[in-house]
Amino acid sequence: MPLTPLDIHNKEFTRGFRGYDEDEVNEFLDQVIKDYETVIREKKELNERVKLLEERLGHFSNLEETLNKSILVAQESAEEVRQNAKKESQLIVKEAEKNADRIINDSLAKARKISMDNEELKKQAAVYRTRFRMLVEAQLEMLNNEDWDGLVARFEEEEEEQQEQIEEKA
Repeated sequence: MPLTPLDIHNKEFTRGFRGYDEDEVNEFLDQVIKDYETVIREKKELNERVKLLEERLGHFSNLEETLNKSILVAQESAEEVRQNAKKESQLIVKEAEKNADRIINDSLAKARKISMDNEELKKQAAVYRTRFRMLVEAQLEMLNNEDWDGLVARFEEEEEEQQEQIEEKA
């Protein structure tokens, strides 16, 4: 068990022949008592301070742990957001590529249809031209035919007959 200032104060020494000077010993003991009391008080204050600092350290350790957990959660959330953004951007790119392919395919189909329509119109124009040429040639042939002259003569004869009939009736 450690000494207390009271133990030091109450300590009695046995006296021997030609022992130490009693006043000097008492002064020294008084000084030891004061110093020992100071040491005990300082120890008590330091223990209280250590306790307070340990409590604060515990608080800051908890705070540090909470912050570390928060940082981990934030990092995980940021990673999740980054992954989601990456997936979304990939979906957008795929959708855009699909739309681009659809637009290209639609355009190619329209171009083919226009080309086929154009070829059909060329064929129809060639057929029309051929038919028209044949018609014109047939008409020219009729004009150049000797039957035409006979037809004209026949019309003239019929006209004369009609004139004669009109004159006879008149």
